[in-house]
Amino acid sequence: MIVTVTPNPAWDVTYHLERLDRHGANRPASVGGRAGGKGINVTRVLRSLGVAVVAVAPLGGPTGERIRADLAAADIALTSVPVVGETRCTTTIVETASGGATSLNELGPSRTAEEWARVVAAAAELLPGASALVLSGSLPPGVPEGGYAELVTRARAAGVPVLLDASGPALLAGVAAGPDVVKPNADELLAATGEGDPLRAVARLAARTGAGGAVVASFGPGGMLAASDAGWWRAVPPESVHGNATGAGDAAVAALARGLAEGVPWPERLRDAVALSAAAVAAPLAGDVDGELYRAWRPRVRVDAVPPA
Repeated sequence: MIVTVTPNPAWDVTYHLERLDRHGANRPASVGGRAGGKGINVTRVLRSLGVAVVAVAPLGGPTGERIRADLAAADIALTSVPVVGETRCTTTIVETASGGATSLNELGPSRTAEEWARVVAAAAELLPGASALVLSGSLPPGVPEGGYAELVTRARAAGVPVLLDASGPALLAGVAAGPDVVKPNADELLAATGEGDPLRAVARLAARTGAGGAVVASFGPGGMLAASDAGWWRAVPPESVHGNATGAGDAAVAALARGLAEGVPWPERLRDAVALSAAAVAAPLAGDVDGELYRAWRPRVRVDAVPPA
């Protein structure tokens, strides 16, 4: 069983329209709403792949109740941590003409030290039966920068491998605790290392993870670059795909988490992550994947060994 932790869940609303008129009236062709937040998106993808998974998330107010009901309807296991503040909402505007997406992400309510301690305790209670722990998304206001580091330390003590997908100070603090896999995107990698060259940036971040830690950096249509003690690899999709890229990184994390839990060799793990990421872009809502595209593209993803920086 894989355990995911989403410290800052949200009710995600996605609008699809041909193109966004920034200063005019816009009439979306379609609107979709569902439980979201990066860790919950990862959970959805894992569930669709038939992987046993449970999500841990703090939820509050009517929006929190809506998220609970939505996940129950989707048959997604949830360990909900009741909190006082109203769970946030996020909005994504997908322009079908260009395939671009614009996101409006609320910060979310501030969490007290007691509320965060309950989230940590809920995740720790699940660790004895976990094959991997996924820590994903932003930390809400009030949670210390070392919030993820605390969870990484708990998992390491329990012998559970950890995948961290975060940004900013939370990423750097979490990396220092020694997660097994860190998955930044290009912007997060640059912010964390200050290094513009992707190979050197990955090497610099990998050095911070300590022995046994791996870094998998995602570059959108440019694929992924992985650095581990077992070697370095670059994986590239066979072609580009247009759609909603909002959940692409979360789908990649789902594939990497499954590979981590099952001990899949790195080249196959990356091939799976790139194909599943592309399949998420082709799906209308974050957390969904186009299964037909995933199955067709997976054997076509090119994975090459590269020399370490």
